[in-house]
Amino acid sequence: MKNHNFKFKNNLLFVENISVPSIIEKLGTPLYIYSKKAILEAWDSYYQAIKNRNCLVCYGMKANSNLAVLKEFSKLGSGFDIVSGGELERVLAIKADPKKVVFSGVGKQSWEIEKAIKAGIKCFNVESEAELHNISRIAKHFGLVAPISLRVNPDVDANTHPYISTGLKENKFGISINTAFDCYQVASKLPNIDIVGIDCHIGSQLTEIKPFIDSLEKIILLINKINTYGIQIKHIDIGGGIGIQYKEESCISPKELIDKVFDKLEDNNLEHLQVILEPGRSLIGNAGILVTKVQYLKESEDRNFAIVDAAMNDLIRPALYHSYHEIVTVVERNVAKKEYDVVGPICESSDWLAKNRLLNELQEGELLAIESIGAYCMTMASNYNTRGRAAEIMVDKSDYYIIKRRETIDDLLRLESTIS
Repeated sequence: MKNHNFKFKNNLLFVENISVPSIIEKLGTPLYIYSKKAILEAWDSYYQAIKNRNCLVCYGMKANSNLAVLKEFSKLGSGFDIVSGGELERVLAIKADPKKVVFSGVGKQSWEIEKAIKAGIKCFNVESEAELHNISRIAKHFGLVAPISLRVNPDVDANTHPYISTGLKENKFGISINTAFDCYQVASKLPNIDIVGIDCHIGSQLTEIKPFIDSLEKIILLINKINTYGIQIKHIDIGGGIGIQYKEESCISPKELIDKVFDKLEDNNLEHLQVILEPGRSLIGNAGILVTKVQYLKESEDRNFAIVDAAMNDLIRPALYHSYHEIVTVVERNVAKKEYDVVGPICESSDWLAKNRLLNELQEGELLAIESIGAYCMTMASNYNTRGRAAEIMVDKSDYYIIKRRETIDDLLRLESTIS
């Protein structure tokens, strides 16, 4: 198991102090199960790196935006990186401090901008000059001042999957490093705009430090250039992106990265700047499992299929990114190994969770645990094939709490109507 809070005792998989079979007996499958202790430990890895430093962690809630998860991070002192008005509403729903919220995303709508300005967020990470003008217009209309930073695209290869790379010039994100200075000049002349920072996020699931430092060096040159123009910023936001171990990846520790960032800033006399981080996956990714049941076993001429009750609507990452997630049987049995394609019931050939996976020889009705599903799984879930989304629970020592109930068919039909 990728996290020690999920481990086997007497041949049964436990989450903290509760056996998975005992949970499934009451709640059924598919089921997302999170460990509160795993979340706290992931947070502590950041806290130990930032304590006594001018640094703010803003959890990237697009990774997992369940209110219970957000509340835990808020209690720990986290801010939040949001990318929509809906995510802002989640921050406000848990009564978190909007002054610790940064708002990213290339397509902020006017109502979202208005809501964020009125809420008093820390900063907009502006991704285009057109957006900058819109923020200025809205702030002026309401007689308010909008704090902004520019999200700069440094054209640095993050060496990750192309779908989650965000720092190359062909990506839609940010303002080109080559035109960012001009955009800062424009911002400095706009009414109701307060330039407070600079932002750079180059991608997700990064497993080496070099891309971070390469982009930081470019950003530092830009900071020095805008300083000569008289623009004094207060913070540098280096984004998120630290990867987790899905298989056998070597991962960066938060301390390793943060030490390098502060060293680089001190070398350039920029240690007065607050550093903002936007981790998501590295705080929640390995804090959860998805439990599913084997419905049928099917042998073809070419391969063995284990057809389970979870599907691509519950876990789209394998179909979307060809991502690897470790899979284990919830009950350990001393049986031979066998190779399976683990697939769901959705009518798509892309509905697979694992291919050519060597597992204990399976039985119908057997429970499987899919690892590392805390990030970008439930938040990307859908109702395709009119399937209700699974329930989510959080385990805390010997107790568990239902933090999102299972959707029913009635839930799915409630918003629809016929025309006669």
